Amino acid sequence: MTRPLSTDTLASEIRAGNRAALARAITLIESRRLDHEATARELVQALLPATGSAIRVGITGSPGVGKSTTIDALGMFLIEHGHKVAVLAVDPSSTRSGGSILGDKTRMARLSASDAAYIRPSPAAGTLGGVAARTREAMLLCEAAGFDVVLVETVGTGQSETAVCDMTDFFLALMLPGAGDELQGIKKGLVELADMIAVNKADGDNIKRANRAAAEYRSALHILSPRSEHWQPPVVTYSGLTGTGIPELWQKIVEHRTAMQASGEFAARRSQQQVKWMWSMFEDRMKARLRGDAAIRAKVKATEAAVAEGRITPALAADQIAELLR
Repeated sequence: MTRPLSTDTLASEIRAGNRAALARAITLIESRRLDHEATARELVQALLPATGSAIRVGITGSPGVGKSTTIDALGMFLIEHGHKVAVLAVDPSSTRSGGSILGDKTRMARLSASDAAYIRPSPAAGTLGGVAARTREAMLLCEAAGFDVVLVETVGTGQSETAVCDMTDFFLALMLPGAGDELQGIKKGLVELADMIAVNKADGDNIKRANRAAAEYRSALHILSPRSEHWQPPVVTYSGLTGTGIPELWQKIVEHRTAMQASGEFAARRSQQQVKWMWSMFEDRMKARLRGDAAIRAKVKATEAAVAEGRITPALAADQIAELLR
């Protein structure tokens, strides 16, 4: 049986770029065991000085848009230019086992074979919008291990876009060619969050359709308020399959970082994200207390039943549950 590593030893091995240690550490932070959670907090705190310098990019898009193909092409381009790339891909999960069911590594064949890349599929396991509860901590661990670009792929459903936007520096929304009527159904909130819209599959017979879709997205962006006064989100076309347009796509991400740092907004965003993270963790802790005490669980269940039967209002029930935590 393998003896557990001490926090100091594990932190040291992660800083040295030991991939096996990184994998063990991410498994540790994803664990729901109370002793593991305490060790994970200690580990992340120890590694904090070695984090923060990576470019953090969130990537979203509806199923079928080609997120994994795009990440494979972008990741290989970055590696060819001297970067080390970590991919945190949040899979839809089995509701029974909590396990990942898509297996992103099979759809990022070149990247998964590279020593300069690290791909970690994380089961969403029922967390909000499909974003793994510990994605932020996993991102910090990857940075501490020397990865200077972290790509966070979402399942592209629910509120995952907002959650990933709140933990990354640049939020990239991938779209398909042939906007047309599809443009009417696009989520306004997603477009307002995006730092760039990229239309994929601009190859072969699709090039004209992709350019037409890009023009329509540009028109849509002009009537919406940009997320930052220092950045007007561009719309680009590219092909994840052939790699055409990938260098230009990355150049826009670099330009955005330069603009945000020059204006001071980069540091401000990172600070705001830290505070949001704190409150998110606080809410998790409160819910864990409600689940962890058998007596409290029974009272909560009784309160839920009273609300469902219309005997008390949700507002009064919330007050009663809050009292249980005092």
